[in-house]
Amino acid sequence: MNLTIGIDLGGTRIKGVLLNADTGDVLEQHTTPTNDGAGQVWQAGVVQTVDALRRAATHPVAGIGLAAPGLPNAANTLIACMPGRLQGLENFDWSALLGAPVRVLNDAHAALLAEARFGAARQCQNIVMLTLGTGVGGGLLLNGELYQGFFQMAGHLGHITVNADSDQLDITHTPGSLEDAIGNASVARRSFGRYQSTYALLDGYRQNEPLATLVWLTSIRRLAAAIASLANAFSPERVVLGGGITQADDALFSPLQTFMELFTWKPGGKETPIVKARFADWAGAIGAASSRSNQPK
Repeated sequence: MNLTIGIDLGGTRIKGVLLNADTGDVLEQHTTPTNDGAGQVWQAGVVQTVDALRRAATHPVAGIGLAAPGLPNAANTLIACMPGRLQGLENFDWSALLGAPVRVLNDAHAALLAEARFGAARQCQNIVMLTLGTGVGGGLLLNGELYQGFFQMAGHLGHITVNADSDQLDITHTPGSLEDAIGNASVARRSFGRYQSTYALLDGYRQNEPLATLVWLTSIRRLAAAIASLANAFSPERVVLGGGITQADDALFSPLQTFMELFTWKPGGKETPIVKARFADWAGAIGAASSRSNQPK
């Protein structure tokens, strides 16, 4: 049995899994609360989580993977760039802490691997993934390989422009970004202070409130334009949507399909399916664990 451990380090909690990397079966799950500003807390939490999963393993653990926000170094051994969050994360040596080699991935990239190997895009060689939540993350699988690009910056698809005339710059200085268009963090500003969260905005949309309808459908229209552009650039077999906003289900996917019918290029009748991610909160941990298996990376 090919057992691996995957850790997803977030600002509020650490999620860990013991994975049968041959089948994708999660054999054990473990969570530990963290404090975004206290490095010693989350470092100890990772140790506690890994120790618990090691004790649960009935066979030797073949490897450990860790997903975290930020940009990994070229060797995928640590996070090289993550300003402003999880103080102490940058350049932290995980292998020294855990006493074993650790493969470190961006958290959205790890979620992509989970979906590519065991989830909604299994057996696909070319995938675009978007994670829609507080912000918008993403990842690219090209010819069966996770594409990280120069300085591991590839796949930050929330920072593509969907409104170049906007004077609103996101955290990467992109004007009118996809993240700004649909991320939960910008709801209050986009709705003139009327709605404070995507949940509240959706409630208004479902009650046919005019402002909520305008704001929500504008967001979906821009998401559709982004997906159509990404499909033209990368020609994926599937586009996978994950993250908390996908819990909107038909309120998201129905208008999205309407806009995609308008914006999609279909040479020879080709159409790229848009599918909801299989894994929710555990995608990062599962993807990190799968990155340590003996499957192609």
